[in-house]
Amino acid sequence: MADRSERHRQPWRPDELQKLHTLAKKGMALKAIAKALTRSEESVKERAKQDGLSIAKLH
Repeated sequence: MADRSERHRQPWRPDELQKLHTLAKKGMALKAIAKALTRSEESVKERAKQDGLSIAKLH
C-alpha cells in the first residue's frame, strides 16, 4: 500500500503514458498494468478512459 500513497495524485509522466498505451494495446489486464506502473487500478482506468483506451478486465 505504500506505493499508493507515494504516487497519490501525481501527474502522469510521458514515459508512463507510453507504457500505459503499449500495455493496453497488448491486451494486458487492468491489475497487471496498475502493478507495472505502480498506480492504483482506479487511476489507470481513469487515465485509459481519458485517452480512449480499452483495457481488458481479466485474463
